[in-house]
Amino acid sequence: MPTRTETRPKGQDTIHTVSSSAEALSRLPSHQVIGAYTNALSARLIDAKILVLLRQGKVFFHIGCSGHEVAQVATAMAMRPGHDWAYPYYRDLGFSLQFGYTIEEIMLEALHRKGGPSSQGFAMPFHYGHKKWRIVSQSSPTGTQYLEAVGTAMGAVKDGTDEVVYVSSGEGSTSEGEFHEAVNWAARGKFPVIFVIQNNRYAISVPVRDQLAGESVSGMVRGYGGLNRYHVDGCDFPQMFEAAADAVARARRGDGPSVIEADTVRLLAHSSSDDQRKYRDPRDLEEDIKRDPIPRLEKFLQEKGILGAADCARIRNEVQARIDAAAEWAESKGLPDPSELEACVYAPADVTRASDARGPLNAGPSVVMVDAINHALAEEMELNPKILVYGEDVAGKKGGVFTATKGLTDRFGSGRVFNSPLAEASIVGTAFGLAVRGDYKPVVEIQFGDYIWPAFMQIRDEVAMLRFRSCGQWTCPMVIRVAVGGYIHGGLYHSQSIDGFFTHIPGLRVVFPSNAADAKGLLKTACRSGDPVLFLEHKGLYRQGFASSPEPGPDYTIPFGVASVKQPGDDITVVTWGMLVQRSLDAARKVEAAHGVGVEVIDLRTLNPLDTDAIFASVKKTGKVLIAHEDTLTGGFGAEIAALIASGCFESLDAPVGRVAAKDAPVPYGPGLENAMLPQESDIIRSLEQLIRY
Repeated sequence: MPTRTETRPKGQDTIHTVSSSAEALSRLPSHQVIGAYTNALSARLIDAKILVLLRQGKVFFHIGCSGHEVAQVATAMAMRPGHDWAYPYYRDLGFSLQFGYTIEEIMLEALHRKGGPSSQGFAMPFHYGHKKWRIVSQSSPTGTQYLEAVGTAMGAVKDGTDEVVYVSSGEGSTSEGEFHEAVNWAARGKFPVIFVIQNNRYAISVPVRDQLAGESVSGMVRGYGGLNRYHVDGCDFPQMFEAAADAVARARRGDGPSVIEADTVRLLAHSSSDDQRKYRDPRDLEEDIKRDPIPRLEKFLQEKGILGAADCARIRNEVQARIDAAAEWAESKGLPDPSELEACVYAPADVTRASDARGPLNAGPSVVMVDAINHALAEEMELNPKILVYGEDVAGKKGGVFTATKGLTDRFGSGRVFNSPLAEASIVGTAFGLAVRGDYKPVVEIQFGDYIWPAFMQIRDEVAMLRFRSCGQWTCPMVIRVAVGGYIHGGLYHSQSIDGFFTHIPGLRVVFPSNAADAKGLLKTACRSGDPVLFLEHKGLYRQGFASSPEPGPDYTIPFGVASVKQPGDDITVVTWGMLVQRSLDAARKVEAAHGVGVEVIDLRTLNPLDTDAIFASVKKTGKVLIAHEDTLTGGFGAEIAALIASGCFESLDAPVGRVAAKDAPVPYGPGLENAMLPQESDIIRSLEQLIRY
């Protein structure tokens, strides 16, 4: 392999330069090289065809790869489709064709028809995904794919395979923090990831000089120990293949990840919604045309005697005919059925949909909630050897800041219970990449709900969306455990209630237990669920005596979407969850003693799915309802429940729906201020008495 390695001090990265001698290519049979040329040319001609269909109103969006084809095809040639994994970005048409996509499949997706391998019209075209070829369904946000690729590569290392993971983007998205998080984790773990950065010098209209502090992406990532770096002409087919083949070989033998910066040209505007003439100098465009990789590839093939000019013309005519026929064929296929719109939001058949608790309670000695969570994790890890537990500070004798994972590293080893970098997006993004492999079940911890926001993009746009955007082809079931809530004098940044934000996300289950037995039964269900689960653990309940309970046995699970009637009553219903369950029970008993009314208290336990049957049945019985929760009043989940009750129980209501919630302010630190901001038992009593008088 004609590569030159520039040595650096121990612990630093290395940069490899490659020549255009085509030594690696010379070892390939000519038909493979011709196939690569055919795919590169196909990508170019597909771009042109889609633009015609766009003008005809048959396609609504296009984002092209013209100028990038050779860099993409050359890299895919160095890999093993169906064995290796790929996280392409939206410009990766050439890569996808070389990796296994057919022209017909591209047209099905472009025309949003049923039968396409990536989304069948559920997502925008040119967001590639193909289960057969291990091309993981991609999304529109730039840079989210990096961490996911690292997670998939982590799984390959844990499984002891020689799989390599490709992930790509333009140079613009290397400005995203998640790119650097991914490179750091991959280099630290020596994971087999090939980061291909296709540098066309423009992030939509933003030039590279406004993106990078240095002269190149490969220079920017200098200093990540164990990272191989390449900077090549992405319009030069032999040079690109030499770099890709070298990087892939290094990854397969355990020599760590690589960043390949491929200098390319963007021959079309960013997308069909863009006009690059508004921000690019005509001379700049002319220079790009001179570097057009397709004519350069044809010249190379002719100089090597692999193809003649007539052969190139013939292949072009054949490809164009196939593209035209494929477009006509795809247009004749059926459109997605609107009745199937919600079919791919959640797992079709899941343990979470049982109607009753499973397994005997077999109650043992009383246990506090944090220990019940610890025991549930241990039991599920014994049951499923593919469960991995990780996050900040979760490993070793510390076992998390609240000790929920204490002892698990000693019991299951550091390969299954380990610390992550202090980076929440990294935690969730890599969990995505592990889960899509189909066997691993990540159970990750976010230390405080207040710090989950760096991971919000991964949770909302990636984890929760994957099943839907791939029309059920890809899933990433995982559990995200998060400590939430106030009443512990934690102040603004350790006391937040986040349930109102996350119940707004289709595709994500939201669980919020109020006691030890429920926490254990629900967490065990979450570990077996086919959906991603946000498991909210109230810090103030971890060691409270009133939240402790006899511990259920190892076979006990609680299905999602089944509320618990904590106290029956005939006159007023209280709907609540989390810390407010006990406060509602205490308030209900005092109101009953003072006023002789029966107050029914319902603990929802899960907010998605929501047990509307239990809510409606109780409200129709009592005629009056109070919703009590810790989140702020405005935008809290109680507003959604109130709307459902108003719609489903209007004729049964004898009073307006009442709500008790936190004030619309951050949670302050001082005890007096905190008590004034968060809902108290006295607030619930006062609201119940108002309903009595109505």
